[in-house]
Amino acid sequence: MTAAPDLSLWAAARRRLLADPVARLGLAVLGLIALACLVGPFLTGHPYERIYYDYPRTPPSLQVYPRPETVGPALERLALRMRVRAEDVTVEDGTVRMVLAADKPVDDRALTFFARSDLFGPATLLGRSEDGRRLTVSVPVRETRFLLGTDALGRDLLTRILVAGRVSLALGLMATGVALLIGVAYGAAAGYLGGAVDAAMMRLVDILYALPFVFFVILLVVVFGRSVALVFLAVGAVEWLDMARIVRGEALAIRRQDYVRAAEALGVGTGAILRRHVVPNALGPVAAYAALLIPRVILLESFLSFLGLGVQEPMTSWGVLIAEGARSIETSPWMLVAPALVLVATLIALNALGDRLRDALDPHTA
Repeated sequence: MTAAPDLSLWAAARRRLLADPVARLGLAVLGLIALACLVGPFLTGHPYERIYYDYPRTPPSLQVYPRPETVGPALERLALRMRVRAEDVTVEDGTVRMVLAADKPVDDRALTFFARSDLFGPATLLGRSEDGRRLTVSVPVRETRFLLGTDALGRDLLTRILVAGRVSLALGLMATGVALLIGVAYGAAAGYLGGAVDAAMMRLVDILYALPFVFFVILLVVVFGRSVALVFLAVGAVEWLDMARIVRGEALAIRRQDYVRAAEALGVGTGAILRRHVVPNALGPVAAYAALLIPRVILLESFLSFLGLGVQEPMTSWGVLIAEGARSIETSPWMLVAPALVLVATLIALNALGDRLRDALDPHTA
């Protein structure tokens, strides 16, 4: 009977991670949120930038809009704009049949007001009186749903939350990728080279730590203007500092290992040692920290957007939506609650997954 082969660090970590119910739940939540953000905007039936002028600050509901009691007042408002009177109004099977009357002949072009409305579709002319002062028309009612309500401008909040998730998650992943790329290379080089080189490199990190982050972002906004790329640059330029410190500490320990000394004795170059020995053996803590860095970046982007320094209209992010909701919390609390709940669920899932990944990559874990 042959013994089972020993698992590598990554294989053992993957097995422990998948056996953890909290880690599986975090992965499931993240997967559902990511899938909803990718596919959901195509299924809601509302473009994220579409403004429904007849539905500002509409509360969340499973019912279809417009409500039956709102059709009559909406027709009266349209008739007033068309300078006609709506008479003999009947609503049946989602279609409104009425007579438009006026003291002088009614211009057919006035019927375009129906198509411009968010409540009705294009009108069909069924008949006209001989003097042209009475038109019989049929107008379909546009049925729509706003499951999470609308914002102050009348835009569907569910669609905007899903589109905002694309931006926030993409920024979190990209900024984390930049932090990994710069921080791992910088920290590995500083820790392995040591001495005066290490001291000089880490003093630069200390100087960058001392810079006020918000002041740095404001300076970038003044020079380059507001854009998503600016947020990505600002966050990525700061978050690699912690990564560099972590990798440097690992590299200081790895450089004293026998396999590194053997590679040096064989004449292997510094670049090859960093690439083959230092960086691969430091990836355990790096992977765990990267999983915890993503929620930090998302929260930081939300903070910048809340201050008005982040993503700009018509694009949106969770931070932008939360900032808009905070300004309308007294009259429209759903505008704050809905995006905040999605952001909180994402951050909790990422933090839980990062904690479990850190434990799974611990070689002393049983």
